[in-house]
Amino acid sequence: MLRYLSRRIASGVFLLFAISLLTFALMFGSTDNVARNLLGESATAEQVAALNSELGLDRPLSTQYLDWLRNAVRGDLGKSWTSNSRVSEELQRRMPVTLSIVFVTVTVMALLSAVLGITAAVRGGWADRLIQVGSVVGFAMPNFWLALILVIFFAINLRWLPATGYVSFSSSPASWAASLVLPVAALAFSGIASSSQQVRGAVIDALRQDYVRTLRARGVSSGSILFRHALRNAMPAALTVLSVQFIALLGGAAIIERVFAIPGLGSLTVASALAGDVPVLMGIVVNLIVMVIIVNILIDVINAWVNPKVRMS
Repeated sequence: MLRYLSRRIASGVFLLFAISLLTFALMFGSTDNVARNLLGESATAEQVAALNSELGLDRPLSTQYLDWLRNAVRGDLGKSWTSNSRVSEELQRRMPVTLSIVFVTVTVMALLSAVLGITAAVRGGWADRLIQVGSVVGFAMPNFWLALILVIFFAINLRWLPATGYVSFSSSPASWAASLVLPVAALAFSGIASSSQQVRGAVIDALRQDYVRTLRARGVSSGSILFRHALRNAMPAALTVLSVQFIALLGGAAIIERVFAIPGLGSLTVASALAGDVPVLMGIVVNLIVMVIIVNILIDVINAWVNPKVRMS
């Protein structure tokens, strides 16, 4: 297991290096008009050349990347071209906001997907059909459209929940929870639709295995078969789906944060992309890749712990 983890961590580091190199080349390789855009069309050629020199854009691309990599390893991701603030400090302010939304959403998705998927697989009949119809509706409903509907109904008409903004947990746990209800609901709906179907399929496949028939023939109760045996074999597929959902939520959060005016990574990404703030975009990409690698490794470890077959393979 330790050897496997070492290989995964090594491959993760190589992947991070490769993606950072590719992203850096794409972003910094097309910065011919950065100084002109930052200074405005009225800037003189001397002012443009001076800003290019100040930003280091007049140096070879390989030198720029090695300097950036050397600083990034020490935790210094440079300064924003537009606000002149430290990228790492900006990310430290924004990251907890997005992560709180994503982790709460994943938790809600995991719980509801498990309940709905197991219910559909075990009970069948009208319950299965009803859950599948709900899944189809969830697949077809864009999360930004659902977010607008939720705001109109729960925030504007009923005034039960705030329409926009974010409150940190340290300021007020109750206000923090209230500020997350609508964004999490908008993000989780389509994810629950797909994840519940994956759980349903995995549980049905597990219950059709030969060992389940053997256990039933020995008089083992249905509950014991389901929770002690079938779910352990179905869990790796379900956890893999959740890891994919986590990655998708990091992207989906950008739209939801704009709708609800939440100061997270998503809104920062959109603002930086519109302003051409490449250092901030590089910092966001690197941090997101690190989170994806960590989540995938954790999912593999949990799968190996839950299912001996995965551990042996």
